[in-house]
Order: sequence, then C-alpha cells, then structure tokens
Amino acid sequence: MADERPPTEISTSQTSDEEKTIDVVKEYMRIAYSPTENKGRSSVAHLCAEDSVFSAPTTFPDCKTPLDYADSHSKVMSAIADLHITAFDIAFAKAGHVLLRYSAEGSHCGATHNNIEPSGNKAKWHAAAIFEVRHGKIYSFTKEWDKLHMWKQLGWMRGAEYA
Repeated sequence: MADERPPTEISTSQTSDEEKTIDVVKEYMRIAYSPTENKGRSSVAHLCAEDSVFSAPTTFPDCKTPLDYADSHSKVMSAIADLHITAFDIAFAKAGHVLLRYSAEGSHCGATHNNIEPSGNKAKWHAAAIFEVRHGKIYSFTKEWDKLHMWKQLGWMRGAEYA
C-alpha cells in the first residue's frame, strides 16, 4: 500500500488488526480519490468483497456497490482533475468497522461538467464514511456528504437547482 496518504488528525489507539482494517479503507480512498489512478471499478476491485454494498442515497443514488462508486467518482474527477483528500480528520476502527471523516479540495480544472465549461473555481468540503471490512475486503461503504456545498463553490448550481 502506498505511503502518499494524507495525515490522520484524530484517532484512538488501535490493535494491529484494527490498523490493518483502517489501511484497507485508506487504500480504497486513496485510489478512489486519485484523478490518475481511479479508472473506475477495476482500480479498486481487489479491495472489495464480491457481495459488497454501498449506500449514499442523497448523493450517489444509482450506486449500489463500492465499485459503482469508484465508477461514478472517476467521472466527477474528470471535471475536478486536481481533487484530493487533504486530511483524514477522524479515523478509527472497531470490530471490522471503520469510521472516516475526511476533508477534500479541488477545482473545476478538467472536463466539462453537465455542459458547464471548466471555470477554475475552487472548492473545499468534508464528508464522512462508515465501512465494514470482512476478511480484509470492503463489504460495505456508507457515505454522508453535502455535495451541494461543493457544487455551489464550483459554480455548478443554477439557482436552487443543481446543474
């Protein structure tokens, strides 16, 4: 696993098994949030259980697995080509579950997004994720994120509607 991960700001003491569980999740996040490494589901398939599930009904309603999320996120990153996680604000594990709260930033410096040309507008945001890891693989991923906060900063809103 790569050493190019953002710092963890707050954690608790963890057993070696809990650290390994956190490492699996951070590696998934490192790849999923890399504009150069995330080529969709194939980029993270080695980290996910075959029957894995994903839930983020308000932000990624069509995604049902962490593989679907990687696919969808790679499209977002084509527009926010410098997107990156700046810190894992909180990270801890217990009984195969991992909680991450993270901060990210990026700008609309890549491809057109929903017919909106790249503006260079910058955005910063926070999100939280709860993972369940079984047998060293991600079984579930639940994401909470206010994407409209990011979209407003990027200029991807049309009035009260998102573009």
